[in-house]
Amino acid sequence: MALFAIGDLHLSLGSDKPMDVFGEKWRDHAEKLKKGFARVGQEDLTLLCGDLSWAMSIREAEADFRFMHELPGKKLILKGNHDYWWSTAAKAYKFFSEQGFDSLQILHNNCYAYGDYALCGTRGWFYEEETGLEHDAKIMRREILRLEASLNAAGEREKLVFLHYPPIYQKYECPEILELLEKHKVRLCCYGHIHGKGISAAFNGWRGCTEFRLVSADAVDFAPVKLLD
Repeated sequence: MALFAIGDLHLSLGSDKPMDVFGEKWRDHAEKLKKGFARVGQEDLTLLCGDLSWAMSIREAEADFRFMHELPGKKLILKGNHDYWWSTAAKAYKFFSEQGFDSLQILHNNCYAYGDYALCGTRGWFYEEETGLEHDAKIMRREILRLEASLNAAGEREKLVFLHYPPIYQKYECPEILELLEKHKVRLCCYGHIHGKGISAAFNGWRGCTEFRLVSADAVDFAPVKLLD
């Protein structure tokens, strides 16, 4: 069972939200995703790193989740900043069960065992103290607690982390997340969120014991990146 990752599918199959307004690369991107997933086997697992559907409710997102479910292999999803359909994991699982979307599982306040590895993660958040926005500070504290809970649940397994927001981007760093990655000796951290011209400024490489990779859909040509065989 191979492990793959991709983020930011930005599907809108049940609503009118064309992605080609963000550039020619996004034209017919759902078809590009289908072709990209041809490399994924039915026994493989793909991490979907947030911003999955533009839908405003989970019912409105049905066509998008059906599309994800019908892609090859199992999918482990986490929340992004544009996943407005999200309310709770319990409600999402209830919806998936009702629709028969049994290839979809959720990474939220938990971890997922993958052989000798533990797949951990949360959405993350951009927060810089000089803005003085307490709302942002509260969100960041909550995301740190969720990531810590996920990492603690992993026990002694080697840990791989999946986020939506990058913990490093240009001059921005999130010290709380970076400290957790270092403390738990996380080998790999994949993230999304960055698109278009921002891709060239994204951090891909090693910092301490952790390798960082950007896996947003337009950064990886709409094809999941293989992480492990």
